[in-house]
Amino acid sequence: ALARPARGLAAHGETHFGFQTVSEEEKGEKVYQVFESVARKYDVMNDSMSLGIHRVWKDVLLHKMNPSPGTLLLDVAGGTGDIAFRFINYVRSVRERQLRRKLKHHQNLSWQEIADSYQEEAIKPLGDSQVVVCDINTEMLKVGRQKAEHLGYSEGLSWVVGNAEELPFGDEKFDVYTVAFGIRNVTHIDLALQEAYRVLKPGGRFLCLEFSQVTNPVLSRLYDLYSFQIIPVLGEIIAGDWKSYQYLVESIRRFPPQEEFKEMIEDAGFLKVDYQNLTSGIVAIHSGFKL
Repeated sequence: ALARPARGLAAHGETHFGFQTVSEEEKGEKVYQVFESVARKYDVMNDSMSLGIHRVWKDVLLHKMNPSPGTLLLDVAGGTGDIAFRFINYVRSVRERQLRRKLKHHQNLSWQEIADSYQEEAIKPLGDSQVVVCDINTEMLKVGRQKAEHLGYSEGLSWVVGNAEELPFGDEKFDVYTVAFGIRNVTHIDLALQEAYRVLKPGGRFLCLEFSQVTNPVLSRLYDLYSFQIIPVLGEIIAGDWKSYQYLVESIRRFPPQEEFKEMIEDAGFLKVDYQNLTSGIVAIHSGFKL
């Protein structure tokens, strides 16, 4: 029901791959190779590069989303499952609180009614909520599936190979669209934003967690020093891949600053667009609604 035929991409031209100028086709191939190379060490490197702070940023994203049971989420470029697993945990927690409130405020429930309530919770811990993880990179999805199996996530979770610029889903299918640390790697960001708008239901929400422009001048200089001098070295030591992490650092610098990206989201049709800087703008959460 979610699938639809693929549409053609925009005409080929030149774009950037980090600080290099490459053809659009070449960029797609290079980005794919980067994430294929780093997939196995992706989570370890995230912890090492951010000193674990990326976990807090992702938690803030989920609290900002505040999903309720029944929410249908599309997580784009979410191959290793970090956002999907947090979504499942959050909805389970909401469902448990709802059940406790229900039993607390209905003092005259019989033993059978209480037992039935807990049985329903055990059978459907997410209610009707679902999360679809969509990623163009099969190696990243493979890592995500393995993590899900290891951590015991199966209910309400599916994995789809797909391009953010031509999503393999029908119109108006999802309540929320998230993309965390992925949209800067897309060749045509405007097409990805248009696709996000298309697949969201009326009233649906777009949420993007991405590296952004640091607002504190002193921190900005320290951050640049750390990014260019330390992160590629960590990439070489931990993942055996200097070049991929050199690209990732450069790609951050090429991504539009907060206000410019906000305008791009508005140009795609979203309303009530705003953003929240985290850690002095090292990352930002942009939010918009399809109204």
